[in-house]
Amino acid sequence: MRRRFAEEARSGAPDLSALCLLIGAQADGALDDDGIDAAQVALDELAGRLPFRPGGALAWAEALRELLGERLGFRGSPAEYRRLDASLLHRVLERRRGLPILLSVVWLEVARRAGAPVYGVALPGHFVVGLGPVGRRPVLVDPFGGGRVLSGDDAEVLVAGATGGSLERGMLAPAAPLDVVRRILNNVGVWARGRPERVDVALWAVELGLLLPAHAARLRYERGRLLVERGDFVGGAGELEAYAEVVEGVDAGAAEVVRGEARAARARLN
Repeated sequence: MRRRFAEEARSGAPDLSALCLLIGAQADGALDDDGIDAAQVALDELAGRLPFRPGGALAWAEALRELLGERLGFRGSPAEYRRLDASLLHRVLERRRGLPILLSVVWLEVARRAGAPVYGVALPGHFVVGLGPVGRRPVLVDPFGGGRVLSGDDAEVLVAGATGGSLERGMLAPAAPLDVVRRILNNVGVWARGRPERVDVALWAVELGLLLPAHAARLRYERGRLLVERGDFVGGAGELEAYAEVVEGVDAGAAEVVRGEARAARARLN
């Protein structure tokens, strides 16, 4: 599954639903090839239930809301932030509940399959969906709120609540599939960091992130610390030392601190 994840991520046109389902397979050992195929078929079937609306972006938004939000009950709630399966696409399809970004993936994949002009919009603190031609101001919908259409004021409130600032045009740019995947993996990591007993989840989230092209070097540092936390002192120390080599040319002081952490990890073997 990890090999397939890496190959898909590094392909010329990475498939968002495939990557999300491979994340789910990492989290859920029961999700095999048949389960992945079934989830893709479920998205196809949802798209088939969506009537074609040639009336423009707002018509598409209303059709998606009526089908996914009202008739099928896809939406979010505050409790979803406490659940790992709220970040797993196959479980979101089953439960019809999830985090904003995973519900947005459902909207994106169903709308894309039906022929809608659609893309993800990574607003600070709250992922939503944009409908309409790229380059024009989109119709924004909030899948977490059942697909409600956001007014300009609604979007301003979301951004102000997350950053204290105002909505800028650049925030409405389409989110690339790999950016969506990075944000999902970050959410998984945040969930795991609040649960010390789930270091295993934090570790696989980091390791999948390392398979993405142009990943942040700091992921190696995070992997090293997680390995140490799990008791793999030699592996963790080696990863920390490798990270120190990467950053030494930029920040020699930080590199020495990391090497100190590696020495401390090796000392725990005694």
